[in-house]
Amino acid sequence: MRTLTSYAEGQWVAGAGNATTLVHAVTGDPVAEVGNNGLDFKTMLEYGRRVGGPAMRKLTFHERARMLKAMAQHLMARKDDFYALSAATGATKSDSWVDIEGGIGTFFSYAGKGRRELPDETFYIDGDLEALSKGGTFVGRHIAVPLEGVAVHINAYNFPCWGMLEKLAPTFLAGMPAIVKPASATSFLTELMVRSMIDAKILPEGALQLIIGGVGDLFEHLTCQDVVTFTGSASTGRKLKAHPKIIEESIRFNMEADSLNFCMLGPDATPGTEEFDLFIKEIGREMTLKAGQRCTGVRRIMVPDSVVDEVIRAVGKRLAGATLGDPSVDGVRMGPLASKAQVAEVRKNVDGIKAAAEVVYGNYDDFSVTGADRTRGAFFPAMLLHCAEPLRRSEVHDIEVFGPVSTVMGYRTVADACELAKRGKGSLCGSLFSGDDRVAREVVLGTAAFHGRLMLVNRRSAKESTGHGSPMPQLVHGGPGRAGGGEEMGGMRSVMHYLQRTALQGHPETLTHVMKVWMKGADTPTDVAHPFSKYFDDIQVGDTLFTHRRTVTEADVVNFAGISGDYFYAHTDEMAAKDSLFGRRVAHGYFVLSAAAGLFVYPPKGPVLANYGLERLRFTKPVYPGDT
Repeated sequence: MRTLTSYAEGQWVAGAGNATTLVHAVTGDPVAEVGNNGLDFKTMLEYGRRVGGPAMRKLTFHERARMLKAMAQHLMARKDDFYALSAATGATKSDSWVDIEGGIGTFFSYAGKGRRELPDETFYIDGDLEALSKGGTFVGRHIAVPLEGVAVHINAYNFPCWGMLEKLAPTFLAGMPAIVKPASATSFLTELMVRSMIDAKILPEGALQLIIGGVGDLFEHLTCQDVVTFTGSASTGRKLKAHPKIIEESIRFNMEADSLNFCMLGPDATPGTEEFDLFIKEIGREMTLKAGQRCTGVRRIMVPDSVVDEVIRAVGKRLAGATLGDPSVDGVRMGPLASKAQVAEVRKNVDGIKAAAEVVYGNYDDFSVTGADRTRGAFFPAMLLHCAEPLRRSEVHDIEVFGPVSTVMGYRTVADACELAKRGKGSLCGSLFSGDDRVAREVVLGTAAFHGRLMLVNRRSAKESTGHGSPMPQLVHGGPGRAGGGEEMGGMRSVMHYLQRTALQGHPETLTHVMKVWMKGADTPTDVAHPFSKYFDDIQVGDTLFTHRRTVTEADVVNFAGISGDYFYAHTDEMAAKDSLFGRRVAHGYFVLSAAAGLFVYPPKGPVLANYGLERLRFTKPVYPGDT
């Protein structure tokens, strides 16, 4: 058994005082000890701002993206170490894959998006140039720069790797340092991964710090430049969000909390259809993956009244095949909960739902465990309940059971089903299994305002579907209301959470100099040397080339039609073109573009290798034969 240590101000720091023992979820044997903090949270924050922040902000987005990729490669090469320790959390191999490789995958994803979608610069230009004056000498544009504080990430116990990495990826790409505080129950796995990250020496000093244990008085030392993210219970999240410092300093606070996610069977998806079978398979998988300990897990199963009994039988049969026990034993498909405390919590919440629903599968007092002692491990069986009056009872919409438990409820119409979905008062996600796109449209428009993500599955998408409970780095993860009102991931959207958007106003030349992007109205310096003859480092923003003129002829239009095969009437039929909005024949837009290229290219061999394309090209004004 080892003692977990925090990483603060560039040093590994052991906790002080009485230690708490963390145990193996399967065997109950001690795994690690967590001491009381013994940390100076004020100096940790100051260290992040003073050392980590400047080092991160000095890097461009592309340099940060390359850093993410290098770290992802480093962690992937050491994944076996993480898998070995992940077993102590009660995770199966597939559970661990989601947590470990899924988490590392977010680093790879943000590394790629950072290189593709962000500039090789330390700041981001947001939006177009805005004309603020008649003469064009006073304009405006938005710039986004990294906040000069620290991102504090308070994470949940269910995904000790993914929960950390999916927050660190946009944080680091934005250019902010971070302090990670994992939930104690599984913090031994987070600590192991952070050790590996620190040992890699890929991150700048001060970019990453780790708190093992509580957060003490950390919130007392936050400033308006810091960011706090929280994943956990709604009650704890609300307390933190209401902290006087959060309110006083208007600190950005992103929360992901309780969520009673739904999975809905469309009225067309009757027994025997592919959508029905896909639905049953998904329910069985979602209830047992990670033993139901997923913030996106299916808590409410909504099906047409006419098929309630068939669904209960089919799901029960599916759950019967999910053997509960020690994940290291062949044939075991579901492991224990993370701790005995969670067993007690899940049992209590099942009892709360039983006031409004009956148990139709499973018994928490009578179940078998394969390869382990159920009295020592944190085991809990899969359970299915049925609520006969879901529109009249609130318990099934108010109580989240964070385990392998879900409740079936029937509906009469799609409108009723949408109403049931909204009774969750805001959720992370929902899913629909239907082959009728009209139903899909009705459900989306009827529930989207209450959900952060909706997955629509039919036989055409199922093969490549990533699943009801799997947030993707490219798409937002979060939800309104009970789910916390926050938003994570979503590609570049999450990067913006760590940037300050500022409106700049001034002369176009001044803004061009500040942003290093030429703007209309700025200076246009010329040089005897053609821009294509210069190397990249020799080119100045605004370098301009004045070319000779070219007059477009009717022969040009006819020849281009023949070469391209574009005989659209507005280019080739004088009589038909008279009745068009052009009034007469016009040149092809792509001919005009090609002719313009012919005017500015530099024929001799030089530094320019290729033109990979034009961005935001628009044809806004017609060019007629005879125009120059």
